[in-house]
Amino acid sequence: MPTPEQLAELFEEHRTHLRAVAYRMLGSSSDAEDAVQESWFRLSRTDVSGVENLRAWLTTVVARVCLDMLRTRTSRREDSLDEVHVPDPVITRADGDPESDAMLADSVGLALLVVLETLEPAERLAFVLHDVFGMTFDEIGPVVDRSPVAARQLASRARRRVQSKALNADPDLQEQRRVVDAFLAAAREGDFEGLVTVLDPGIVLRADGGARTGMSRIVRGADTVAAQAATFSKSGLSSHLVLVNGSIGLVSRRPDGRVFSVMGFTIAGGKIVEINILADPDRLSRLDLSAIDR
Repeated sequence: MPTPEQLAELFEEHRTHLRAVAYRMLGSSSDAEDAVQESWFRLSRTDVSGVENLRAWLTTVVARVCLDMLRTRTSRREDSLDEVHVPDPVITRADGDPESDAMLADSVGLALLVVLETLEPAERLAFVLHDVFGMTFDEIGPVVDRSPVAARQLASRARRRVQSKALNADPDLQEQRRVVDAFLAAAREGDFEGLVTVLDPGIVLRADGGARTGMSRIVRGADTVAAQAATFSKSGLSSHLVLVNGSIGLVSRRPDGRVFSVMGFTIAGGKIVEINILADPDRLSRLDLSAIDR
């Protein structure tokens, strides 16, 4: 049996991996940290002297914790009228540096996280564990209390939903920046036609203002989003380019320096096809902005 100190060292070797699993499961940095911490508590109370693969054991533990959290969250949202939810973004500097690269190691595209939010908890778990982390369905089945065949069906159903909704985003950061720069220039100049030009006709803008603000909404269509953007440009906020989950985005601040919103763009075919905005003051206050505040 490892000593408590040895056990802690072993756990730390796997913390980054466990956090990556939890973040993809939950789409929330704080919830991911809670799930990882709970997995440590369970490890510290368990005799793992007979465990041959501690990484796999811990992955299973954190997955079960996440599944319970997802089920609780789903139940709460079913009782809520607020259906707009933008996952927690991972924010790093647009110019890139080693620390930013390290932070991005456990991130995933914001648009994909939004799609994952539409899956049932067991579907999401089966998809993430198999398609992202390569676990077998023999390993996944016990986590979701299903047979391996049933776990495979869960992942397959989730994969079809993800593929039907996921956007074929352009990964070229230079192209993303060109499009976002054009969007910002048109917004500053009040150029409505210029805004419409850089927006896909079927664009979706999703704004999550949290329960207290009454600002949550989904806006669809280039004309409507362009009108929203033109209004936003007159708000007196300062905005600067960052990476939001590895893609070009914006952090907007009030005159006193407080963060007002984080905006993530999804760009495909030279057009903005999706904008996800987190403007919930409570969640914004908990974001890790260390990479851009240095």
